[in-house]
Amino acid sequence: MAEFADNKRILSGGSSFGEVEDGAGQCIEGIKGNAFVEEGAKGLNPGLIVLLVVGGLVLLILAGNYALYMYAQKTLPARKKKPVSKKKMKRERLKQGVSAPGE
Repeated sequence: MAEFADNKRILSGGSSFGEVEDGAGQCIEGIKGNAFVEEGAKGLNPGLIVLLVVGGLVLLILAGNYALYMYAQKTLPARKKKPVSKKKMKRERLKQGVSAPGE
């Protein structure tokens, strides 16, 4: 006698067909051997639900970040450059060959 996870078992019989007994003692005809008694859908796999929820949240966050980035690029002013020191300006002028004023 084979036990199933949903408390059903195939009763041994002499023919190629056997009877399947559920937990309540009711008998259902079924094919004996490797065949199982098919029932209606039992719902979605919990792992699939978790995967869909987590994937949806990741996509939502990525889409939100992209939207905020595009909004910031359009509305925020450009960054101010750091002021260049007088010493660096003098060095740059000398590299370019322009004499510094006062020399």
